[in-house]
Amino acid sequence: MTEPLLALHQVSCHFQRNNEDLAAVDGVSLSIRAGEVLGLVGESGSGKSTLGRIIAGLQRPSHGTLRFNGAVLPEKLQRRRAGQIQMVFQDSYASLNPRMTIGDSLTEPLLARGERRSVIHQRQGYWLERVGLDARFAQRYPHELSGGQRQRVGIARAFLCEPQLVVCDEAVSALDVSVQAQILALLREIQSDLGTAMVFITHDLAVLGGLADRIAVMYLGELLELAPCWQLLNTPAHPYTQQLLAAHPEPTLDRNKVQVIAPRTTELPLPLSTDVGCRFADRCPYALEACRQTPPWLKAQAEGRAVACHRSDDIAGAAPAG
Repeated sequence: MTEPLLALHQVSCHFQRNNEDLAAVDGVSLSIRAGEVLGLVGESGSGKSTLGRIIAGLQRPSHGTLRFNGAVLPEKLQRRRAGQIQMVFQDSYASLNPRMTIGDSLTEPLLARGERRSVIHQRQGYWLERVGLDARFAQRYPHELSGGQRQRVGIARAFLCEPQLVVCDEAVSALDVSVQAQILALLREIQSDLGTAMVFITHDLAVLGGLADRIAVMYLGELLELAPCWQLLNTPAHPYTQQLLAAHPEPTLDRNKVQVIAPRTTELPLPLSTDVGCRFADRCPYALEACRQTPPWLKAQAEGRAVACHRSDDIAGAAPAG
């Protein structure tokens, strides 16, 4: 089997809060193949953005290992992947220097790589055009662009260095629906043409239908389900994935294939390193006492699916507990 482009093994990121160890990311293991688009979903506070920053080298993991192109990435070598892994941020304005023109923002990473001026000018013009912006935008400042235009600049800056992996952190969530569709189509086109692997972080499952190859579902720092896109959207196995789909207003998601679950509580506790059992147990109608005592492990199933649930084998025909 071909070595994955990026492999994470038991990666965690803990923060100290009021003498407690807050587990923003806790023991996540997954891999990303070259040219693959992995969707990373979960509600706010699930740890998906922190995991994305760890992958991009912007956040130091507390535990675990990352292998990129087969080589372990120790902390002192994190900066070496700067040209190989790029990131598109949610806030397009905050990700650009307001004192720099768009052209200068695009050429900065190329200058850092030591590219010749002639090459820099050529690639700047090419990528402005590639993302649907005229060459005159190079002389403008971020505040002179709309949100959609700034996000196009962010996409151009991420791809112009020809990275092997791009992390998109909620790249369309702040945009109007019509602009979202344009940006998604642009990302899909560029990714397909270049064969660049991509991690697309979102809370909106509907945007992944025509974009992702696989989807990973996170909850309170842990990975609960990993499956091919079509499989997860049509036959979700984990109760949390079922809740995400059932709660979605998008009519193209087939609710006839999703069991609507009434959660016992909507309050999200803080994930702590001292937690025992399944963190989703208090919101799961299928939870048994054993679920609250023993943490579930991500278990491989058929057709490339993996689920972290004690009752995953019988949940399709199981009645809610209690």
